[in-house]
Formats: sequence, C-alpha cells, structure tokens
Amino acid sequence: MKIPPLPLNSKRATPPPRSRECGMATLLFIALLAIMMILVTAETRSLIQLRRDLKLLEQHQIQRLNGPPIRTQTNALTNA
Repeated sequence: MKIPPLPLNSKRATPPPRSRECGMATLLFIALLAIMMILVTAETRSLIQLRRDLKLLEQHQIQRLNGPPIRTQTNALTNA
C-alpha cells in the first residue's frame, strides 16, 4: 500500500517558522545572563569594600584598646 504525498500547498507540508522564536529566546537568555553578571560584579565590589571597612575598623579598635597605658600620678606623702 502506497501513501500518496501531501500536496505542496498543504499547511502540514511546511513547518512553522521557528527561527524567529529561537532567536528571541536566545536574545532573552543572553540579556538575563548579562544582568546576572552585572549583579554578581556589583555584589563582589560591595563585599570587597565591606572587607576593607571591617579591617580598618578592627585596626582602629586594636589601637584604641592597646594604646599607651594611662599613667596616673599619685600624690603620696613621703616622710622626708
């Protein structure tokens, strides 16, 4: 039994145009990837700045707590 071919003007013979849909999906994916990379870069810069601020704050606290000892003079009475 031989199946006759479909006529050329049939809608089933031509596949739907998918190249435009695939192109839009690719562009959307690349745009989302670019946005994510920008966010990662911004977060990394923020973390680096926070680390610097924390190190500076720690140095100030260490200097404050380990500063020169406070000398107190006593007015002791001596028998001379």
